[in-house]
Amino acid sequence: MGEEERSGDGRKTGEEVDAGALFVLKSKGTWWHCGFHLTTSIVAPPLLSLPYAFKFLGWAAGISCLVGGAAVTFYSYTLLSLTLQHHASLGHRYLRFRDMAHHILGPKWGTYYVGPIQMAVCYGVVIANTLLGGQCLKAIYLIMEPNGEMKLFEFVILFGGLLLVLAQIPSFHSLRHINFFSLVLCLLYSALAAAASIIIDYAIVGDKETKVFGIFNAMAIIATTYGNGIIPEIQATLAAPVKGKMFKGLCMCYTVVIVTFFTVAISGYWAFGNKANGLIFTNFLNPETNHYLVPTWFIFLINLFTVLQLSAVAVVYLQPINDILESALGDPTKKEFSIRNVIPRLAARSLFVVVATIFAAMLPFFGDVNSLLGAFGFMPLDFVLPVVFFNFTFKPSKKSFIFWINTIIAVLFSCLGVIAMVAAVRQIVLDAKTYKLFADV
Repeated sequence: MGEEERSGDGRKTGEEVDAGALFVLKSKGTWWHCGFHLTTSIVAPPLLSLPYAFKFLGWAAGISCLVGGAAVTFYSYTLLSLTLQHHASLGHRYLRFRDMAHHILGPKWGTYYVGPIQMAVCYGVVIANTLLGGQCLKAIYLIMEPNGEMKLFEFVILFGGLLLVLAQIPSFHSLRHINFFSLVLCLLYSALAAAASIIIDYAIVGDKETKVFGIFNAMAIIATTYGNGIIPEIQATLAAPVKGKMFKGLCMCYTVVIVTFFTVAISGYWAFGNKANGLIFTNFLNPETNHYLVPTWFIFLINLFTVLQLSAVAVVYLQPINDILESALGDPTKKEFSIRNVIPRLAARSLFVVVATIFAAMLPFFGDVNSLLGAFGFMPLDFVLPVVFFNFTFKPSKKSFIFWINTIIAVLFSCLGVIAMVAAVRQIVLDAKTYKLFADV
């Protein structure tokens, strides 16, 4: 860094540190803590939608997309991490996605494009997880009370209450133990989902139009499943020096990815084929007899593990929002737990969780929201911007292989994102005709 000095967490001294960076994005973690955060943000219950994506793609295309998604995202996340490391070595440690865009592409990119998209994605994930959490709680309730009369929105509110408490955890680093537990949970419910699958016939479904749009919708689901969107914020939790730590965390994460994603996708599609639902464990109920195909305790455990992990995932994706709230409302000159900082923090975080819970109760089509999130947010944040940042930062020769592979990835996934967004919106419009606000589904 030349003559510049660094603070203990690797940030430049002399720069004004806002309350968000000081209180939410504390740089104290190790590479395995980073691995826990990465795993929670990527290996989440949307992986239970993979057999549903396969029914539009078939075996060859489905597995190819799954392998391709893993390879491209691991590559993109590694490039993003290397770009962050490079700037940190020059004395500019960027803690946020929008800060990277601001300094690499220009101020308007951070303020008007990357920042809003990331916030929309993060808040959308919180809403979708709250809805799915309510659905899982309702499934548990119906196991214990088959003739129960409680509605879905009531369970969404219950899950929102749990999230309201967890949202008050002060910093991203404070989630490290919860995220380790989350890693264990995702292994457990993935193993149970695979074990419960039963071999039946399969076929790619629908008329020609449905197949075409279904393919792009399926690609969006897979993109969402691999999606992260908060790599810089996760890397911000690492204690300095950061070199090599993020790569180790990614290796841990993708080991879990391979074990869970491929197991659930292959076993689920093999078992249910064209009958695969948006969430695979809903296939475990025989619609003709209204009885489960596996013991009820099995269903209870799957839903319980899923609910618990959903709460961890939702809290992780609240962190960039908490960072913004803390930066806007907190006072970095006061202590973290002073009355001046605690009251605005409690009020703002609670308000955002309450609003997310209301939206989740109103819009009960998780699978379609999942697709739109993948197309609108995760495609640019996870497939396009990392390679663009790398090319702008390191300026590889236009004759080099890495320049052209990065350019191809950026163009290809930009086009796929637009097409997948159209397919996702179309599916939402079609399904919205069958739903009502606060519907009990």
